[in-house]
Amino acid sequence: MVAILIFFFAHWFLSLFFHTFFLHRYASHQMYDTSKGWERVFYFMTWFFQGSSYLVPRAYGVMHRMHHEYSDTEQDPHSPHFFKDVWQMMMHTRQIYAGFQTNTRIPDAKFTKDPLPTWDAMDRFGDHRATRIVWMAIYVAFYVVFATQWWMYLLLPIHFLMGPVQGAVVNWCGHKYGYSNFNNGDHSRNSEPWGIFLLGELFQNNHHMHKDSANFAQKWYEFDPTYPVMKVMHWMRIIRLRPRVAVINEAKKAA
Repeated sequence: MVAILIFFFAHWFLSLFFHTFFLHRYASHQMYDTSKGWERVFYFMTWFFQGSSYLVPRAYGVMHRMHHEYSDTEQDPHSPHFFKDVWQMMMHTRQIYAGFQTNTRIPDAKFTKDPLPTWDAMDRFGDHRATRIVWMAIYVAFYVVFATQWWMYLLLPIHFLMGPVQGAVVNWCGHKYGYSNFNNGDHSRNSEPWGIFLLGELFQNNHHMHKDSANFAQKWYEFDPTYPVMKVMHWMRIIRLRPRVAVINEAKKAA
């Protein structure tokens, strides 16, 4: 049982970290700069830890920029306010993402104006159906070896769809439940302490107000676990937080 729980939570948090650190804060918002070599490392780690639910960074970045532009309107790729349940919302999101992923849907030029990370060979391999099936087989094999109770196998679908599951929680709950620090003209909300367990991703109201800030927490009682990791990586010169991001966070500290 211990092995299964360790495996599940390791997969959850490592997948989520690279989702928020690389796909969200880098691919979508360019909150930091890094060398091409480190970008490739983060790219690979995103695939490795997302596994069977790997999201192509370029397609994710375009869709997320679209989300900010049209937040909680009918053009938003995943606003919960136009669907009767989370499943309908995610099916709609999947269609839009797949269009950008396969280049059958051409994004507005304003969503590609800023650079998007690309690694075609990695995407062809990581996004291939066979690769996804191999990852799923690895998850099943681990459970066959270590599971001691039947109910543990119920966790397998979450492993298979880890990225979409995390996205569904953030997009549904982050725009329906919780409190607001700012009037952004949309329905974005903050959730505490769940913002911590989602590595800062459920501070949606804060993020929509300060979309270029690498720190999603804004109040003294809020904590974004991803931001201190980014500060350490900045100090180690692995990444460089962009000046406008540093200014925002220093101003927040002074206030």
